[in-house]
Amino acid sequence: MNKSSTVRYAIAVAALALALNLPAAVSAAEGSGIPTASAQAAAADAAGGSGLVPLRVAAETLGASVKWQGAGKIAVARGPIEIQLQVGQTSAVVNGETRDAGSAVRTIDGKTYVSLDFLAQALDSRIGWDEAAGKLVIAEDDFVARANEFVYRLARGDAASAAGSFSSALQSALPAPALSAIWPNLAQAYGLTDKQLSSSQESNAVHTSVSLAYESAVGPFDVTVRFDADGRIDDFNFAPASAAEPYKAPAYDDPTGYEERDVIVGEGAFALPGKLTMPKGEGPFPAVVLVHGSGPHDRDSTIGGAKPFRDLAVGLAGEGIAVLRYEKVTLEHTVKSSAAADFTIEDETVNDALKAVGLLAQTDGIDPRRIYVVGHSQGGFAVPKLIESDAEGSVAGAVLLSSPSGTFGDVLVEQQQEALDRLKRLGFPQETLAAQEQALAAYANIVSVLNDPQFSTDNLPSPEQFALQPAYWWYDIRDYVPSETAKTQTRPLLILQGENDWQVSMKQFEGWKEALKGRTDVEYKSYPNMNHLLTEYEGISVGAEYNRAANVPAEFIADIAAWVKKR
Repeated sequence: MNKSSTVRYAIAVAALALALNLPAAVSAAEGSGIPTASAQAAAADAAGGSGLVPLRVAAETLGASVKWQGAGKIAVARGPIEIQLQVGQTSAVVNGETRDAGSAVRTIDGKTYVSLDFLAQALDSRIGWDEAAGKLVIAEDDFVARANEFVYRLARGDAASAAGSFSSALQSALPAPALSAIWPNLAQAYGLTDKQLSSSQESNAVHTSVSLAYESAVGPFDVTVRFDADGRIDDFNFAPASAAEPYKAPAYDDPTGYEERDVIVGEGAFALPGKLTMPKGEGPFPAVVLVHGSGPHDRDSTIGGAKPFRDLAVGLAGEGIAVLRYEKVTLEHTVKSSAAADFTIEDETVNDALKAVGLLAQTDGIDPRRIYVVGHSQGGFAVPKLIESDAEGSVAGAVLLSSPSGTFGDVLVEQQQEALDRLKRLGFPQETLAAQEQALAAYANIVSVLNDPQFSTDNLPSPEQFALQPAYWWYDIRDYVPSETAKTQTRPLLILQGENDWQVSMKQFEGWKEALKGRTDVEYKSYPNMNHLLTEYEGISVGAEYNRAANVPAEFIADIAAWVKKR
């Protein structure tokens, strides 16, 4: 529920810095790492046209670290790849195996040169060398190498070159001067090293994404670079690498009972990749759209070792209900969505959910009269706004999962107080309790500024006055009370709550009951051991259990399915 992790990029530099690791600065002996014209000429003479390239700049552009070990020995490493070179030798050792290095490794004017072909093969990259520019030329479809080049340029302050690979949408959202201004803050945020732990590539219906994991003093960090269909960098984001247990599919996941297909929600610069899980058999089927909580989320709403949206999708499909889930805009389009000064909960949550409903209504095999929204946390908080915006009446009803009934400001303070109370019950040491008391006081002060009538969307406080940025989001939503808005609405609701949830407590659940006591089309149920991830935990939840592998209980899914199917 902590909204401080989202959105506007230009303001939320600190939030981005939390998750970025960059290669270490180039050594003083090597300067910028970009060869001088004389060094290039020397390389050409030495190579005799055989293709030698300066080792450091070429290897580091591809995400590798280069370390001189003395006596002409050089170690090059990237992820699981370890290369041992020796000046003067025509062979090299790659992951313990001796290989032909193509040409002798040599040093010219204090710089070391190696065979381009050897380096490309050893680092599994498709590259050439632009002698005039003194840089690698990377194949357009070698996305891992291009992502590494992007990080390399940014780490060395060459924002203009980095931005040259941007899509037009990203260029509009983040011009090169802005990129140059924020990068030093990102690079200095943590004790970062040049050790790349791994790289991976995957594609969805909108982007080809490359994830680069780096080592830092505080643990692994992931840098994700997203390429559009034209091969341009269309967005990027940073996030701490998960230390959670690997997700495990639940026992009720029966792949023979459903099929999944990729879909695209919306269109244009903010199109979102998604997945439709369809029951097998004769339709038309009732369907639900899953709406994320606060912060950037993938289609599965992955948090720690849990994927509650995936569990809901396969579980409900097994009950004969189609499910559409999608990447949240603040994850798939982090920078572009962050650039809007007037970004609102409609932009973050409501509009995309309605687009998903519209997509389902046009899908063969779906009953357009029985499309429901299932919102978790902030997703449920936004449901009354969503229903207000649904002028065509496309949403037949909604299920709210661990969703606030009061203002976001009140929830922030209540959340911190609930955490403090639980830490005391668990017997945490005094220093931990003191830190939580400070957090509670800090949030109480923030909310007092939020509620100050002198401020509004037309007169926002400065970042120094109000720590939660972007401030516009908060002031736009300040006076919204979802349970009050829902009082006069007529779409049926099912409101479910975990009694072991410290992020959205039972007080919020009771708030829904009190506000909607005049309605006869609302049902409620709470679950004694359920935490905020919609998984069961027998201890007192304070979030420490989130890294364990856990699933949404079958009973919970059955309750949602029964409510949808009886309507």
